[in-house]
Amino acid sequence: MAKPRVERAPKFDLVNVDFPMLQKYLPLYDLTDSKGRYLHWDKLKWRVPRDEAQNIWFAIKFQRFIQMKEVDLFDVNGDSFSYCIPNSMEAKLHQVIKTAGGSVAVVAGMAATMQIQAKFLVSSLIMEEAISSAQLEGAATTREVAKKMLEDERAPLNEDERMILNNFFLLKKAEKSCKEELSVDLILDFHQVATEGTTENSVVPGRFRDADDIYVEDGNGGIAHQPPNHELIPERLQALCDFANANHSGLDGCEFIAPVVKAIILHFMLGYEHPFRDGNGRTARALFYWYMLKNEYDLFKYISISKLLKDSPKDYGLSYLYTETDQNDLTYFIDYQLDMIIRAFDELKKYLEEKTQEFNQVVALLEKSKFGRSLNFVQKDIIKKATKSPGRYFSVKEIVSDYGIADNSARSYLNKLVEYRLLLPSKDGRSTLYIVPSDLLQRLV
Repeated sequence: MAKPRVERAPKFDLVNVDFPMLQKYLPLYDLTDSKGRYLHWDKLKWRVPRDEAQNIWFAIKFQRFIQMKEVDLFDVNGDSFSYCIPNSMEAKLHQVIKTAGGSVAVVAGMAATMQIQAKFLVSSLIMEEAISSAQLEGAATTREVAKKMLEDERAPLNEDERMILNNFFLLKKAEKSCKEELSVDLILDFHQVATEGTTENSVVPGRFRDADDIYVEDGNGGIAHQPPNHELIPERLQALCDFANANHSGLDGCEFIAPVVKAIILHFMLGYEHPFRDGNGRTARALFYWYMLKNEYDLFKYISISKLLKDSPKDYGLSYLYTETDQNDLTYFIDYQLDMIIRAFDELKKYLEEKTQEFNQVVALLEKSKFGRSLNFVQKDIIKKATKSPGRYFSVKEIVSDYGIADNSARSYLNKLVEYRLLLPSKDGRSTLYIVPSDLLQRLV
């Protein structure tokens, strides 16, 4: 992904700091501006008097330096990465933790008794991240076609569809592996799932790059990021695994790092190391989801970070560049990702509210019909989908996948809808498809 060019920030050095000069500016400037924004030099220099810009920057950097927490990760020059949490970010972090600790039903404002319904209502969202992550990396397949492929479990027709299917399997792999400790082998497994059957950049699934001809462009023909030497990859990724597996609970005297912050740092560092010829972004985002699920923030199964990153790729790139051009300050990337997570939660809430309203409308219609009390939740939800798409079909596999039920139950539910003449059976070889009649609404009435 191309990244826009950013001017490197003047380096702050505590040894050579001019304390009399700082005394003039410290009372006037904080870690953030008046709106709570954690500004990089590239933006700050245009918001202050030009002849005082560098002094103001050093005053801000001094205050950030005091609050910085170093992490046990280093760039190629041996300089550590670090971050701080200003007040505006503390508020965001609190909001994320509070929301992520709930369930989909709580997010939607549903009663606890409706949690099972909420789970079913978000079934299609699990596919959203797989699709958006691939589109962020350049896949051209439309969302409608991609969802149909995943729902029908059909084989991909081209490399773009293959990328989307791989991403779907990758998220499943992250969920399945969330109880494991992070290892270099697990990172390789994530990458293999992400890139299997693709040929972009001559990628070899599950294999590190064996050359240093991979770099990230700045959007203006220059190089924004040159990853570490390929010979260092195993050693540097082992250090990343050690960081991921270290105890940062804050108990028994150990350092505290909020799990969501740690997950974001893992995301950044995989992108920084860029250990593969292709698929680094997908693997990095899978690593983020893996760590959130590892810490039992199950709500992250249902939000799509990539969808929002795809809508603002420039800002995503800037958040990387701000860190790399300001003494490895991870705060920029963490702050941006917290914004994306909060927006993703808001979209999840909106989606659930819309789907719940749609479902309740169908339930109200069914209650007036002779079928109302005879159908269970899954059957009612199938009818809800059916009323929106006359002529579409359902398969047993799709119902099993969407609702997490056994084959026999799915087949039984569909056949009961056929018995009520709300779906029409059609043979497709040895399988049966269940087609939505064009006059379904009239049949319900």
